[in-house]
Amino acid sequence: MTKDLRHADTVIRNVHVFNSYFKSFQHADVYVKDGKFLYIDKRFENEMHADRQIDGKGRYMIPGLLDIHMHIESSMVTPEAFCKYTARNGLTTIVSEPHEIANVCGIDGVRAMIRSGKKSPYDCFYAIPSNVPIMGRDYETSGGTIRFEDMLELKKEENVVCLGEVMNFREIIEENDSEVGKFIDHVHEKEPIYPLEGHCPQLVDNELARFLYLGIHSDHCTHDLEELKQRFENGMFVQLQSVMVTKEVIDFVCENELYEYFSFVTDDVLPDVLYGSGHVDAVMRKAIGFGMKPEYAIYCTTYTPSRRMNLLDRGVIAPGRLADFVLLDDLESLHICNTYKKGVCIYDIENEIEDGGEYDLDHLFEDTVYCRKMDARDLMPYIEGEDRTVKVRVMKLYPQNNRSDEVFVDMKVKNHRLLWKETGCQLLAVIERHGRDNNIAFGFSCGSGIRKGACASSYSHDSHDLIVMGNDEEDMALAVDRIIAMQGGIVVTLNGAITGEIALPVAGLLSKKSVKDTAEEFEKVRSAFDKQGYEHINNIMNLCLLSLTCTPVLKLTDRGYLNTVSFERPSLFEEENL
Repeated sequence: MTKDLRHADTVIRNVHVFNSYFKSFQHADVYVKDGKFLYIDKRFENEMHADRQIDGKGRYMIPGLLDIHMHIESSMVTPEAFCKYTARNGLTTIVSEPHEIANVCGIDGVRAMIRSGKKSPYDCFYAIPSNVPIMGRDYETSGGTIRFEDMLELKKEENVVCLGEVMNFREIIEENDSEVGKFIDHVHEKEPIYPLEGHCPQLVDNELARFLYLGIHSDHCTHDLEELKQRFENGMFVQLQSVMVTKEVIDFVCENELYEYFSFVTDDVLPDVLYGSGHVDAVMRKAIGFGMKPEYAIYCTTYTPSRRMNLLDRGVIAPGRLADFVLLDDLESLHICNTYKKGVCIYDIENEIEDGGEYDLDHLFEDTVYCRKMDARDLMPYIEGEDRTVKVRVMKLYPQNNRSDEVFVDMKVKNHRLLWKETGCQLLAVIERHGRDNNIAFGFSCGSGIRKGACASSYSHDSHDLIVMGNDEEDMALAVDRIIAMQGGIVVTLNGAITGEIALPVAGLLSKKSVKDTAEEFEKVRSAFDKQGYEHINNIMNLCLLSLTCTPVLKLTDRGYLNTVSFERPSLFEEENL
């Protein structure tokens, strides 16, 4: 039956409407019917009738924001809590990849996240975790595994729209029989336009070409300008997260008018940052602060990401498209007054409701930390042989990025113990916590790092074994045992006392609290961490990334050191005479 297209449900009067095709604003009234835009009336003819009128107060109307590469788990709350909160950030669509919980709970964890996301006030889509674990059991121990068959099952889920970031980027460009390789071959045969998301730090030239040849056409990693240029000139869709939004990058994008070929994303946003600064809206503000016109920042957080994900029913304000929109009262600051999903207000700055709720994933995955209790002796690496000096392999950390290079530091061995405290290094341990084999591997760090006390976390990318760094074994053991008692979390200790903690009882990754309450607890942990001298632009995240096997160069897993460029597994130390 033909609808009455002269009658609307709602009209929003007196707004400056963003037109994505001209990247400019037009003063108009906007009519909405059945959750879609019906008519953008620039002539104010009033030929349409509407059941309800909203005074737009001369505000700016822009399409609802999209973030197509992010991980809800990084905010340490459930999808329901996350989406309920981030309507205030202008979000009306996200594509989250739940590979963090997949590494702990496998496909069941992914499905629980999808169910929680369906309680969202806006569209919470998902990407299929593609590398769980990233490097396989020879290199790291995860709790869950995602195989080819699991990927096929997840692809059938109605809220799943793409393959998540392919992180075994060096393996995939060689002949292999990997699970994700099988899925990519399947997609090429059955559905060649299905989006395949990438993760390829440092790949350039021939290696980058091979990665793209496989149909993996996006990347969100940190790059220098030459690496970024190669991605654009080879047709890659670039996803710029906050760390990549610099004056140099924004100037490069604007001077070359590359707006069609990238979008802003967040990737990982910790809870205190989310609560204090915002989400993808904060990334947009940063770009505007570096000189990008607000119209282009809007375009690259609405139109371009919707096209990348084949979500062609949104991302613009035009007849027949979803009535997802945001009202701003200031363009430069992107100050958000209202967010609408399918024509329904899901956030109103004048009627904010405090969220004190409790959230979970159907009461599942609340018993996932299977380590035995530790004492200081368990955290003292045992060295075979006589007293001597050895060259210990150490991860050099940097305050401005998440790279960790390999260096050597001379350490004395006495009574089978390393005298590491004399060197200014920090001791690291990764403890298998999924109940597989109770591995404990040791390493050391220098450069940036905690200067006193200890910090431990069950949230450690991507296998999420328990990681601990410290300058005192007693403090390290105290932090580990507290996490075991809480069944997940982050704990900071000093001089035999706990100075900060947050409980993450859902899979050892997520709080059961609201964003606000989680952020406030996390801020106390960060404050304690800061006082103990870890100098880094994002120190807690940096600690949690020291076990991530897809970023350069030297990493530590429960299986020991891994060189993520050569795939070698080097020893903790070398003898002086070698």
